Amino acid sequence: MAERLQQLVLDTLDAQSTIKDTRQLILPGASAPAASNDDQIVILGALNSLLSRDMIKYDTHEVFTHSLTPEGALIVKEGSHEARVWNALPVKGQGAPVPAAALKKLVGDETAKVGQGRAFKNGWIGKEGDGLVRTTETIQDTTQLELQEIESTGSLKSGEKILADLRKRKLIVQKYGFAAEGQWFTVHKETDLTTEMLTSGKWKTSKFKKYNFEAEGIPTSGGALHMLLKVREEIRNIFLEMGFAEMPTQSYVESGFWCFDAFSDLQDTFYISDPPHSLPPEKAYYERVAKVHEHGDFGSTGYRAPWAPEESSKLLLRTHTTASSAHMLYKLAAKCRGEKVEGDESEFTHGGKSTTEHGKSDDGFTPAKLFSIDRVFRNETMDATHLAEFHQVEGVVADRNLTLADLIGFMRVFFKKMGIEKVRFKPAYNPYTEPSLEIFAFHPMLNKWVEVGNSGMFRPEMLEPMGFPKDVRVHGWGLSLERPTMIRYGINNIRTLVGHKVPIDQVENSPAVMF
Repeated sequence: MAERLQQLVLDTLDAQSTIKDTRQLILPGASAPAASNDDQIVILGALNSLLSRDMIKYDTHEVFTHSLTPEGALIVKEGSHEARVWNALPVKGQGAPVPAAALKKLVGDETAKVGQGRAFKNGWIGKEGDGLVRTTETIQDTTQLELQEIESTGSLKSGEKILADLRKRKLIVQKYGFAAEGQWFTVHKETDLTTEMLTSGKWKTSKFKKYNFEAEGIPTSGGALHMLLKVREEIRNIFLEMGFAEMPTQSYVESGFWCFDAFSDLQDTFYISDPPHSLPPEKAYYERVAKVHEHGDFGSTGYRAPWAPEESSKLLLRTHTTASSAHMLYKLAAKCRGEKVEGDESEFTHGGKSTTEHGKSDDGFTPAKLFSIDRVFRNETMDATHLAEFHQVEGVVADRNLTLADLIGFMRVFFKKMGIEKVRFKPAYNPYTEPSLEIFAFHPMLNKWVEVGNSGMFRPEMLEPMGFPKDVRVHGWGLSLERPTMIRYGINNIRTLVGHKVPIDQVENSPAVMF
């Protein structure tokens, strides 16, 4: 196919000297001109091959065409909505007027809704009593004629104004493409010395293209990191630089106990149907959490809500990675409970030792700084800023006698490393932290303050049932990965950041991260 197409280009140029528009070519084996963008890409490959051998020169130019939507194709076949409304009505004075409700049954709700307005505007129909009638005996269905022209030519002689109206009515969509204009070089040069040339002696009279040994090769079309992965790596490196250990977060499926009850929070949720329930957690801890939830303890009055074991055991797609943080904190408190957890110190405390005050018995607590960046799932309506699946960046710091000032100071350092100098904090409410703070940062590109995260100190009634000593405090904070990525790359619609609408060239050409 490639050689046949190259020969077709050369034969056409030999006969015509130039090719004004490659859309006029008919590809080998085809019956119609190569008008589609896919056909032009094939032709471009042949042109580049000939160009590399100094056999032709060519230029490309942009081409904008239009194609019909399914609704537009239906109008070509059956007529416009207004024409179908007109056809369903009697001529004034020659039949009973058709009420609006009856018209809907004749032509359908959508056609009646759209067609009535346009038919009135065109002066095709009018009201008579409680019904509708024709006000003219003949009509010209301009919309159908225009769409027929677009279907056959991809354009419209009437001009851009009509095309814009048809696009607004979602009857056509615009397509971008290109076409090429080619021309022979006056001297044909060979690129290879072949056996045939040697045996026939043709090499003696042939012109050969000079080799350029300094020319760069064709850039390889290798893989490229998605923008989310670039920002993820930047944030991950900040955490590691600050001495954090990364939490294992591969458990996309969690139980209601770890996702909600350990925090007493509820989100829009995707529940698992098979299997529907999880294995029970450790009994003593389960009973302590149930007691705090229903009756209160550890200085809390509780939520005063009935405990539902059935809800607690339901399996679901996790709504936040804080469920993983709860697992890790419970594991961190194991020594405080007098239990042995294999690999505890080396796994997430970097070999840290107990920090029991001098003169007191060792209570087993070891400070820890943990973080995670992973996917979470919410049963939410998708729009320009929300998806049912997104990424959550989360960090926790556990140590003795931490204060709110420590949390604020840490967050300032963290965001400064991301290049965000101006940070504000606003009091907020979270079911499992107190005090709680919303984090705002000033973004110079947007010239306004934007919310970038949420934070707080975990409540004693969450920590003490796990077995932590009373003087242990835990900072927690989180932010989405998508929001800073969208701000960094100037993306307004999250569906052009994640999903099938993401342009491949956007991924390949996106710069390295620097907030």
